[in-house]
Amino acid sequence: MSTHRVEAPTIDPANKPKGPASYFPSIEAKYGKPMQEWLDLVVERLDGGAKHMEAVAWLKDEHGLGHGHANAIVGYVKHALA
Repeated sequence: MSTHRVEAPTIDPANKPKGPASYFPSIEAKYGKPMQEWLDLVVERLDGGAKHMEAVAWLKDEHGLGHGHANAIVGYVKHALA
């Protein structure tokens, strides 16, 4: 049983994902952390009361992510928690 509220998807290079998860391979490559770490950080932020764009701004300001990458992570988490 997982301890993560939102599980990082397993991405098969032969079947490229659609939507926010399509950004995940490039996020991992560019920022050097596995997606599970990013997802856990965002879940914690949203659980703390942050709104979507507040979480995006936090990822950009505190972790140096680009807007599209930050928005993809937050969007994926919000959809998974809905």
